[in-house]
Amino acid sequence: MGKHFDDASGKAKEAYGKAAGDRGKQAEGKTDQAKAGAKDKADQAKKKSEELKDRAEGATGSTGEKIKNVFKR
Repeated sequence: MGKHFDDASGKAKEAYGKAAGDRGKQAEGKTDQAKAGAKDKADQAKKKSEELKDRAEGATGSTGEKIKNVFKR
């Protein structure tokens, strides 16, 4: 399931649990919301690591070209 579905489902379960006095359902809803938050943070971290990887590859590529040019002289 997607993070948005988990969050919405969790909020609904929590609301139902509060209305029905069902602490178990309330806790289940909070757990679903926490999972959605964790998935979101993981997606953000993955995206950031890919950006950093691309920047590092770009930096090493240009450095490599500079070194090659020095030795061509």
